[in-house]
Amino acid sequence: MKTILLIEDDAALRENTAELLELSNYQVITASNGQIGIEKVNEHIPDLIVCDIMMPEVDGYGVLDLVSKDPKTSHIPFIFLSAKTEHKEVRKGMDLGADDYITKPFEEDELISAIQSRLAKAEILAQTSDNRAVQEDQNGNSTLRNLNELKNFFDTKGNILSFNKGELIYKEGERSNTIYLILKGVVKSYKMDEKGKELITALYKADNFLGFTSFAESITYQESVMAVEEVKLAGISKSDLKEILGKNNEVSIEVLNLLTGDISEIKEQLLQMAYGSVRKKTARTILQFVKILDKNPQDTIKISRYDLASVAGIATESLIRTLSGFKKKGLIEIEGRNIRILDLEKLNAIE
Repeated sequence: MKTILLIEDDAALRENTAELLELSNYQVITASNGQIGIEKVNEHIPDLIVCDIMMPEVDGYGVLDLVSKDPKTSHIPFIFLSAKTEHKEVRKGMDLGADDYITKPFEEDELISAIQSRLAKAEILAQTSDNRAVQEDQNGNSTLRNLNELKNFFDTKGNILSFNKGELIYKEGERSNTIYLILKGVVKSYKMDEKGKELITALYKADNFLGFTSFAESITYQESVMAVEEVKLAGISKSDLKEILGKNNEVSIEVLNLLTGDISEIKEQLLQMAYGSVRKKTARTILQFVKILDKNPQDTIKISRYDLASVAGIATESLIRTLSGFKKKGLIEIEGRNIRILDLEKLNAIE
């Protein structure tokens, strides 16, 4: 039976999570703060650690730092469990060496799945004596272990570019020589139909990749991309990225899974545009912007009616009429270009 150390200062959450893990056939050791957690790591040498971030005595970052520096414990998989959902916080945790980052509130299956996969990976690494964060190839060049390390490579080695709101990042038909990682802001990709009408095909936020088409040099961008707000990007040449992925199959598979997920989301959006009612399209698009902009449902979002209509796939006039109807029913509040959700449950239920 595998042993899991759970470090969590919230007593109710600690007890409930421990019970969940025990029901999943894990032996669970608990600690109410980081200092006690460190003591129990050294005492028990668990198979995996699940740790909160904001705690008294020593926070989660401090626990991870000490655990990763000790040769006796540096091999232990480490999962952060935190209410901190900001992009920079997630990246900070992963940069420090965490194996996963799960945000509260979480689904039970999400935590169990993360634990199972990290334990399985640790076992494979132990069998092959390959538990280093960065491996060296035959030429002494560093290869990357996972998708997060690839993103860190973009951060540190990429060409940093900034764009103002409404500025074109690249245009459909241009040679696609560069892949981008969004460091800050939101961008939209779009195509123009034969009548010159803009159709937004996707929205991307911080930590998303841009510009994937093909690794063939002759391929051009298949759509245009524009900044919805102030944007900062890190760019890597296609040839350099191709070389990096060629050195590490695991990172290549993670990138492939990521792109497959993007395609599924775009298909769902297109199906909504084709078959959904105007009211449903409008409601789903508002919720989509809330998600992309990393807002809470009760927060105000500022977005042009044109962009809303383009994503929803409806005429701007129809969108404005629908928003007015939502306002009269008390579903949203409108002030200028600002929209705030008043009744999330009813907005979700619109058909």
